[in-house]
Amino acid sequence: MNRQKKLKQLFRAKAKKASAKLAPKSKDIYISKADRAKLEAEADQASTSAADTSS
Repeated sequence: MNRQKKLKQLFRAKAKKASAKLAPKSKDIYISKADRAKLEAEADQASTSAADTSS
């Protein structure tokens, strides 16, 4: 592989990685099962306390 082709290949690879970093993420972040349960418990607690104060 000649020198110019090798350099062009390196620059192309770096540009591809840089544009991939800037692209918006299509996947949501992972939330573990334990964290989901904790968030659900906190939401239930908040809703019951809100219901108690409004009564």
